[in-house]
Amino acid sequence: MPRSADVIFSIAAGSAIGGVARYLLSDVVQARSGSTFPIGTLVVNLVGCLVLGFIVELARDSAAITPAVRALLTVGFCGGFTTFSTFSLEAVRAAEEGAVARAAIYVGTSVIAGIFGIVAGTIAARLILQTLRGNPA
Repeated sequence: MPRSADVIFSIAAGSAIGGVARYLLSDVVQARSGSTFPIGTLVVNLVGCLVLGFIVELARDSAAITPAVRALLTVGFCGGFTTFSTFSLEAVRAAEEGAVARAAIYVGTSVIAGIFGIVAGTIAARLILQTLRGNPA
């Protein structure tokens, strides 16, 4: 994908719209569910996958979708809406190419390392906050 100014601007605009859409949809779904299960995030992730799959396939055979519009919709909107959709697309593409082991390693590593990353980041932040508050561990 070209890195022209219009593509970069399109990504920025799409990201802003996607991020706001994620916040609003997740909030509405979660509030209506009345549950502590993160249904809002789950719905956003699934909708994002559906939308990204649709856009990528549609754009593949359409000369009417310019690189800037494609960037706005895929990297921008869908990326701002949920990176889970990009993660899922990459895993499916690898499997479609016959690289099933690579897809499985990517999925497993992403999920497990992502969880460890959250835990490590949480621990680091707590240690820093304890130090700043004068309560060394």
